Amino acid sequence: MSDLETQFKQAAEDVTQLSEAPDNSVKLKLYALYKQATEGDVKGDKPSMFDFVGAAKYNAWSELAGTEGDVAKKKYIDLVEALKAKE
Repeated sequence: MSDLETQFKQAAEDVTQLSEAPDNSVKLKLYALYKQATEGDVKGDKPSMFDFVGAAKYNAWSELAGTEGDVAKKKYIDLVEALKAKE
């Protein structure tokens, strides 16, 4: 396992251990970066406009289209580290 992959897995664990949950905009960013890092560009149909949460997640993820997986992993790690530093 690469060093980046190890750091990414640790960051995914660390984010669940934060003493204070991030606000919704940060949660969306974390979600989008994680999905881009693990699955690549968004797939499937955009959720209905009545599915507010699903549509927000889809939009956040789709904004990262074309971002390399390793770049998304690094940004995810950096964001989690910044959140940990605020504690």
